[in-house]
Amino acid sequence: MRFYITTAIDYPNSRPHIGTAFEKIGADVQARFRRMEGLDVHFLMGNDENTIKVSQRAEELGVEPKPYVDDMARQFQEVWKALEVSNDDFIQTSEQRHYIGCQKFIQAVYDAGDIEKKAYQSLYCDGCEEFKTAKELVDGRCPNHPNRALREVEEENYFFRLSSFADRLLAHYDANPDFIQPESRRNEIVSLVKSGLQDVSISRKGFTWGIPVPFDPDQTIYVWFDALLNYVTAIGYGTDQERFESIWPADIHVIGKDITRFHCALWPAMLMSAGLPLPKRVFGHGFVYRKDESTGEIAKMSKSLGNAVEPMDLIRSFSAEAFRYYFMSQCPFGGDGEFSFERFADAYNSGLANNLGNLYSRTLSMAVRYFDGDLAGASAIDATAWRAGLDLSALVDELRSLMNTFQYNVAIQRIWAEVLDAANRYIQVTEPFKLVKTDVEATRAVLVNLAEAIRVISILIKPFLPSTAETFYSAFSFAEGAAWETVSYSDILKRPDIADLKVTAPLISGKPAPLFPKIETKAG
Repeated sequence: MRFYITTAIDYPNSRPHIGTAFEKIGADVQARFRRMEGLDVHFLMGNDENTIKVSQRAEELGVEPKPYVDDMARQFQEVWKALEVSNDDFIQTSEQRHYIGCQKFIQAVYDAGDIEKKAYQSLYCDGCEEFKTAKELVDGRCPNHPNRALREVEEENYFFRLSSFADRLLAHYDANPDFIQPESRRNEIVSLVKSGLQDVSISRKGFTWGIPVPFDPDQTIYVWFDALLNYVTAIGYGTDQERFESIWPADIHVIGKDITRFHCALWPAMLMSAGLPLPKRVFGHGFVYRKDESTGEIAKMSKSLGNAVEPMDLIRSFSAEAFRYYFMSQCPFGGDGEFSFERFADAYNSGLANNLGNLYSRTLSMAVRYFDGDLAGASAIDATAWRAGLDLSALVDELRSLMNTFQYNVAIQRIWAEVLDAANRYIQVTEPFKLVKTDVEATRAVLVNLAEAIRVISILIKPFLPSTAETFYSAFSFAEGAAWETVSYSDILKRPDIADLKVTAPLISGKPAPLFPKIETKAG
């Protein structure tokens, strides 16, 4: 069974910041989880290139738009690769496949009678690349770009008759209560549509960068009508109909809460007009806010406000795994999160250095020190003692439910509170560092149990911390029982049949390399 997941495509007028990365990691966790569940996942990301911002930025740098967007696409993909994002495709809207599909789609909507040409005068936000109505403004400014003055623009453009789709949209929301998630986003969109929809400008005149309107080459297809189409053009709409029909509709669009109205009202209306199926779900995640550690002030993180942090800065200093752990454990994906270096260090030290990494280091160190890494006879040992009192089967069911609903922070909390704590308590109770002095075979049993705990933990954290998870799994010879690539949640309760369990992790002077060296803070 296939599973098609997408993220919002990004403006490449500057490099991505950690608020953008929050979305990509959240989608990646979902894609990895679905692969573990046996689904044929297609994970799409990309860049939104046919915009005024792009042409302006290219002009500032003295280069043509196409070489500029190609280089920015390379830079974006470098960041996503460094963050271990496992997307299957990356679309640039300047590509030919998008050009062809975009023209086909707008022609279909025009032929359906849902596009008309008319004069328009309104306030325009260059940051959003969108016309604004009075009720959308806060103190006369765009709430998303309060530092930019709005421009009054008067043009004759093509408009999509969005206003005529209100009843059909509301009927779809009623028939598909899970279409918009979380519930707070659904309520916002239902209220928006009930309050009345305005027709949407979908073309601009006098621009050479972008895709021409096929029935009026003097006009260029406007950014939102163009950008949203990446979800269908990337999988063959207009270029490979068979492939398109085998993948569409999308199972989930993962997008920021500030663009839910485009994805939950404009986009489904466009698809209705073109006679195409609607996506199954749209999940609007929250924002990441940055706390100023000198003033204590908290503000939304964005490039336009100048308070953005580049992902690569954190990756170079602490690792992609630390980055992924912080944002998935500390920031509720359906709500808003907060970032500060102090909070990052606290979460890293308590969750990774002192807990996850310490369990790994202690277990391997004892196995090497006491048994030279060879736990022969493991298959005859009851390896469930470490989780006595823990209903692991029920926990796995709970985690599946949490993953399905994007409650990543809760899932991680449950893994740490139940499974890691069980393993650490087991060490405290059995005290293998004392037991080895009186009962070597009992100590062997304890370490086999801890090795099994590490195997279980590796599978549970696989969607969140893919590299660390693989390190955990390959620490002992579990791969002889099942290859890491194929290991899924269903394998958690299936212990591999390994008679001669042994340490297979690389060692430095007889010790495992520390996975998460502690961050030294001013407080010590």
